[in-house]
Amino acid sequence: MATMVDVAAHAGVSVATVSHVLNDTRPVLPHTRQAVLDAIDALGYTPNALARSLVTSRTRSIGLAVSAISNPYFTDILQGVEAGALEQGYGLLLADPHDDPRHERKVVQLLHERRVDGLIVAPSADPDALLRYLGRHRVPTVFLDRLVEAPAGHSFAFDQVCTENAAPMARLVAHLAERGHRRIGLVAGLPGLSTTTERISGYRHGLAGAGLPYDERLVVHGDSVTEAAEPATGALLSLGAPPTALVTGNAMTIGALRALRERGLSVPDDLALCCFDDFAWADLFTPRLTVISQPGKEIGEQAVRLLLERLAAPELPGRTVRLPCVFVHRGSCGCAETVRPEIPENHAKGSLS
Repeated sequence: MATMVDVAAHAGVSVATVSHVLNDTRPVLPHTRQAVLDAIDALGYTPNALARSLVTSRTRSIGLAVSAISNPYFTDILQGVEAGALEQGYGLLLADPHDDPRHERKVVQLLHERRVDGLIVAPSADPDALLRYLGRHRVPTVFLDRLVEAPAGHSFAFDQVCTENAAPMARLVAHLAERGHRRIGLVAGLPGLSTTTERISGYRHGLAGAGLPYDERLVVHGDSVTEAAEPATGALLSLGAPPTALVTGNAMTIGALRALRERGLSVPDDLALCCFDDFAWADLFTPRLTVISQPGKEIGEQAVRLLLERLAAPELPGRTVRLPCVFVHRGSCGCAETVRPEIPENHAKGSLS
């Protein structure tokens, strides 16, 4: 197996010069750098990642903490993070915080102790302990999907990337109202998450825009998981005047469909259904699901870009990037299906605040 000494001899340079080329620790003349790279290629030299990390204080690894197992929405985000990291030569360490604040704090500490260069985290509904830990240790961090607010006196800068939530939710509600529905139920996510708060706000805005009153009995919480969404949907269906249309989100859609099946109800004949979030199998249902599609892979890739920019310039102020969603019109809302989604004009741009 070739060593750094072999590379230096082959290139006709010192071992120190090879080290500077590998670790970018000092400028090297272009022709010298190329000679070293040619020697590495010719000899099949593989750098020692551990030794390199000792020299550069970087491991070229990113820690990712998302509830990918319990929430299939994060699968697309995971793919985006992995693709973005590998493209830049970074490895990925994954941990599942299970949306539990105490477990979240533990897994983030474990990732940090493994000397990852930075973290990408989908925070829980109560991230205070997480924020204190990250701020105390100055860990470069990007939060994704859910927005967080820094505690008072918190001076540590972090970045965030998520989608628009309120306006797309209002779009779903308006569409159902246009179909003649006057009692539109919402199976909302876990209380405390910014996504839940913003989507409820969008739901209320959609009702107001359609001239419909807000009825708190039509809003239940499925806690962003299938298991809780089923009884929550059942509670809506048990009302004296149940909804004629329903909006759900991510994995909660499965729980809602189970509740409908238990009662022998069909979509859209007995109840119209729309979902905030698309998934690979959403078009396998009959009828296919009308959804708001979130750019999960793009969220993950954007999170990696923000993190690498943060690593390169730690003094940057905190940034929040919002990406637009897409309304995908299928048949579960009771309409004839359309082939193409409605894509906002700024779909490829996103917004930075």
